[in-house]
Amino acid sequence: MNAPLPAHLLPHLEPRAVPAAMLEALRAQFGDRCSTAQAVREQHGRDESPIDAPPPEVVVFCESTEDVAAVVKLADQYAVPVIAFGAGSSLEGALLAVQGGVSIDLNRMNKILSIHPEDLSVTVQAGVTRMQLNNEIRHTGLFFPIDPGADASIGGMSATRASGTNAVRYGTMRENVLALTVVTPQGDIIRTGTRARKSSAGYDLTRLMIGSEGTLGVMTEITVKLYPLPEAISAATCTFPSIDAAVRTTIQLIQIGIPIARCELLDAHAVRAVNKHDKLTLTEAPMLLMEFHGSEASVKEQAATVQDIASDFGGAHFQWATTPEERTRLWTARHHAYFAGMQLKPGCRTVTTDTCVPISRLAECVTVASEEAEAAGLLHYIVGHVGDGNFHIAYLVDPAVPAERERAEQLNREVVRRAIEVGGTCTGEHGIGLHKMDFLVDEAGAGAIDMMRTVKRALDPKNIMNPGKIFAL
Repeated sequence: MNAPLPAHLLPHLEPRAVPAAMLEALRAQFGDRCSTAQAVREQHGRDESPIDAPPPEVVVFCESTEDVAAVVKLADQYAVPVIAFGAGSSLEGALLAVQGGVSIDLNRMNKILSIHPEDLSVTVQAGVTRMQLNNEIRHTGLFFPIDPGADASIGGMSATRASGTNAVRYGTMRENVLALTVVTPQGDIIRTGTRARKSSAGYDLTRLMIGSEGTLGVMTEITVKLYPLPEAISAATCTFPSIDAAVRTTIQLIQIGIPIARCELLDAHAVRAVNKHDKLTLTEAPMLLMEFHGSEASVKEQAATVQDIASDFGGAHFQWATTPEERTRLWTARHHAYFAGMQLKPGCRTVTTDTCVPISRLAECVTVASEEAEAAGLLHYIVGHVGDGNFHIAYLVDPAVPAERERAEQLNREVVRRAIEVGGTCTGEHGIGLHKMDFLVDEAGAGAIDMMRTVKRALDPKNIMNPGKIFAL
């Protein structure tokens, strides 16, 4: 069993029942696409976080923006919560139905609406996943680079302002979303942004929605940037005598301007996990997994420079993967790290954090986090998109032993506290959801939170859009 909701949140999470009249209206309009089956509700009432919450009362499977608008209009009429549901891969409780209500499943909204290769853009429905998108645009010679690891939906990635392994070169969802179609809390349909690469026209509503975690509206269509597939791609692994040495190598690479596309850290525990899960034989020591994009000549030059710098920090056992099959095997293993890590302790749950700090302070933050976890005797592993200062530490806890959960949460608080102290953030990409609400107050301050509340109340006066998330009203 997961952990219950934190006690200090409970006063803000009073359930709001779906009236029989609303349920009847949903069934009349959506037929068998409206479900109150216990199994369906439970599927939509959990994510990858360690938090338990009651499931939504009803799930509606939408197939168009108009479907979403119809559900939200009813929710507005009856003041019932609505929660948008994508791939269900949130790690912070962002999609839990803490006040009950309706879960709007967007997975059937999985169409590529328009491709504009000459403009390097594509418009998709919110349920399209990143792997589906890249498979369907492969013939254009373009690709969508944001890669958070999980095969997340584009809508969910926009809602959490996701980034991932390629962010060091291509940026995050914030930089790569051009325009949105959004259903407002009143059930109206609005469009923000255009396919143009920049604009000075009015408030930037697109950026307001990106990262709002479904608390201001439901994003149903998203226009994103595309990039040409590189002429040459090469991946490499390199092991180090310590986490500190691996991270200091990364800092040096970034500071001298090497245009590395991916730079991922795995500690010895993470390497051991992916070896077992994916049947690899990687050296079980702190490791950097890197990728280089560009021309044949530039990739070779980058790789040679990186190897020289890594050697100065004790880097060894360079292994190169230049064929697509070799690269895919390495990156698939990296993407499996979360579930591979959980197999280190069968039946466990994870308490995770994903702080992001200024690159100059990265080595000390990662090293101290590792040392504290080792000293506490808590099984854990570290992975990180260290090229942009973002790292994750996952503590593996037995859900039947509350003391382990509390120890993990205390370590988590220390990691976040340290990140904020050095000018970083409590979350580089997972979002706030439920789990990090207190951390957001520490980071942003009461004044900024009050401004966020003002925006939320102005746009969603009935507090029906994913209520109880990011901050308490």
